[in-house]
Amino acid sequence: MQDYKIFTGSAHREFSAQVVKALGMKLSEAEVSRFSDGEVSIRLCESVRGKDVFVIQPTCAPTNDNLMELLIMIDTLKRSSAKSVNAVMPYFGYARQDRKAAPRVPITAKLVADLLQCAGITRLVTMDLHAGQIQGFFDIPVDNLYGSIIFKEYILTHNLQNSVVASPDIGGVGRARYFAKLLGLDIVIVDKRREKANESEVMNIIGNVEGKNVILIDDIIDTAGTMVKAARAFKQKGAVSVIALGTHAVFSGPAYERIMQDEIDEVIVTDTIPPRMECDKIKILSAAPLFAEVIRRINDGQSVDSLFV
Repeated sequence: MQDYKIFTGSAHREFSAQVVKALGMKLSEAEVSRFSDGEVSIRLCESVRGKDVFVIQPTCAPTNDNLMELLIMIDTLKRSSAKSVNAVMPYFGYARQDRKAAPRVPITAKLVADLLQCAGITRLVTMDLHAGQIQGFFDIPVDNLYGSIIFKEYILTHNLQNSVVASPDIGGVGRARYFAKLLGLDIVIVDKRREKANESEVMNIIGNVEGKNVILIDDIIDTAGTMVKAARAFKQKGAVSVIALGTHAVFSGPAYERIMQDEIDEVIVTDTIPPRMECDKIKILSAAPLFAEVIRRINDGQSVDSLFV
């Protein structure tokens, strides 16, 4: 018998089902419903007294609804005498608002961290935070998993020759460097200037891509504007092909239309966010087995970091 329980919200039940399947378990039962005015109502269908509990819920769109549902689920578990409540957020919404990038703006990632801790979580498990320093917003353990470990095996099966790893901006250099080290490749960097939210302009490419297969890696693909413009710049500089990797497939606005253009040859994402639609150019890799292994290791008191060394 397992000595812990796993619950899920309504944001991505299919992902949660894959996690518990990998663990040889079943999801614990909870009724998640809404009143006619939209208020969330949650009732646990089994006892959690004295149990370590994991709650799986990405805060993807509709972000506010899914975040509020998670907070209420956490409060329900704490008031039901759970020993510990571990929030498993494959996608951490509001992570892009991690600093004051302009006067008179909030730091919403810190607000979300405070809300989660006030609700009563004892640990956070997430993947590819937009900014690693968000871990410092918490006063509890935070496991920030790397999507690169999932992409590595897929890329190796392609057996690409003369390849290079690319970062779409200066902020993603650390992620690109880590992935390039896993594959034994060099990196190039896109220097871009963002005029306003969800719009970007490629300014310069640092490094050589002529005659190379470019592996462009980022944490989030939102409107796909950055990826497409970077891919266009790479091909103008002589790149043979461009494969785009993105851990979190937000895919808002014109993302799918942009991806269908010729600049990007293939897009590889994980299932931390439920897909909006199917597309021939998009390949979805499951992150559920990795999250399942992390949950098992946390419960058994084993190292999580050793998975990524």
